[in-house]
Amino acid sequence: MTHLDSKVLIVDDHEEARWVLRELIKTEGLTPIEAASGEEALTCFRRETPDLVLLDVWLPQIDGFAVLGRMKALQPIVPVIMVTGNGRAVDAVRAMKAGAHDYLTKPFHNRDVALTIRRALEDRWSKERVRYVPDVSAEEGRLTETMGPSALVERLMADVTRVAPTTLAVLVTGETGAGKELVARAIHANSGRARKPLIAVDCGAIPESLIERELFGHEKGAFTGAHQAVPGAFEMANGGTLFLDEIGNLPLAAQGKLLRVLEERRIRRIGGTNELAVDFRVVAATNVDLREMVDQRAFRQDLYHRLAEFRMDLPPLRERKEDIPHLVKRFMELANRELGKNVRDLSAPAMDMILAYDWPGNVRELRNQLRRAMLFVDNAEGVITPECLEMIDRRNKASGHPRPQTLIPLGELAGSGPVDWWCKDCPLTAPAALLAREGAIPFKELVGRVVAQVERSILIQVLKQANGNKAEAARLLRIDYKTIHSKLKEYGISTNPYKGQTEIKRKTQAEEVGHGR
Repeated sequence: MTHLDSKVLIVDDHEEARWVLRELIKTEGLTPIEAASGEEALTCFRRETPDLVLLDVWLPQIDGFAVLGRMKALQPIVPVIMVTGNGRAVDAVRAMKAGAHDYLTKPFHNRDVALTIRRALEDRWSKERVRYVPDVSAEEGRLTETMGPSALVERLMADVTRVAPTTLAVLVTGETGAGKELVARAIHANSGRARKPLIAVDCGAIPESLIERELFGHEKGAFTGAHQAVPGAFEMANGGTLFLDEIGNLPLAAQGKLLRVLEERRIRRIGGTNELAVDFRVVAATNVDLREMVDQRAFRQDLYHRLAEFRMDLPPLRERKEDIPHLVKRFMELANRELGKNVRDLSAPAMDMILAYDWPGNVRELRNQLRRAMLFVDNAEGVITPECLEMIDRRNKASGHPRPQTLIPLGELAGSGPVDWWCKDCPLTAPAALLAREGAIPFKELVGRVVAQVERSILIQVLKQANGNKAEAARLLRIDYKTIHSKLKEYGISTNPYKGQTEIKRKTQAEEVGHGR
């Protein structure tokens, strides 16, 4: 399954070749990034972190093989497809030996390029969904080293120390980027299973049609393309720990199968006849309220209680800002090695800017913003200044002066059609007035506001139809529960006004009929 937001880096010194590949990648629904030389490619690779690279062998200054080697050293999981000229078999062999995922020869057919890209991305995401986490070190077992020295982290570490030696299943809750996998690693590292594997499964990234294959594995010949037997995540975690990330995205049908395995500790591969005994410890994580999902009948209550034998709630970074200096120092050390930089410190104004920001993306956002800022450090002192943190500065200013939105009935604006609640500032209804009031607004921003208003209106309409039931609304929209939960939170929509509306309407209609109206 190719992700539509995947980024593909095209590296070729010929503009015509880049144009052809760029248009093809756009047709596939992917995002192209371009580089005309090896040095430019490595800079883009560090800055943009693409999901796949199309790399020409013959490049000026640094050839493609040297670029390939440095890319694999930086991010070995990113697939690199080498593009060779004139069908040179020697180049293809050398590329595969150097770690390329695949190769293409010029001239190529667009269909072959698209198929090769899709296969490479599917292989990449398959490795991301179920992956072995090697060498969980003693340092990772101490959350104060990885998350910070605050009292909140100390309490988390005390909980880890308390629960790790037991066999209890642990449910870790917290916002995206708060460090849930770090907690899972710490539990594993402090348990009696530390010498066995820790297997991480991203339940939010597995299509429903593949979930059983990823969890249980399959036998040879179980389906078309099953050329050999493959163990699933449960088998891979035998003797160790199974980390089920984003467990709230697991489909209901798969939830029942998971519950059975948790209770019986036996699995059967797809296409197999024999049951296999498996010994594992489960740590699950979620950024949504599973208890609310249980109330909405989007998550099984029995599975929730089976997973939440011990619950740990992670505080967001904005509630433990005393950890930020520790994290900044740690991430700068890591980024210096990764980016080949020698950035030594932050200026006091830059640190103040970081401390003033709320970090909605939590620790993950902090690390990404620091890596980005370090790329812009070019002063002799090797110090991050506020200018390097321009993106954070813009977000601080934007969040400090939110413009309230006045809601009025759409019917009052349109004069006809179904009445819904709409924003008076919506550019769809009055773009000329909006432009006159605020001056020149970029086209992209205008479109963004229109899309936001349309999304909000659709969500409200579907919530009314679903009687305020988020799980039912998600089903009607064909999206997962996590997505509708985050969208409602983003637009500040409460389900309370819509609960019971269908029953009230039916009761009113019945009363009207009873009175002969």
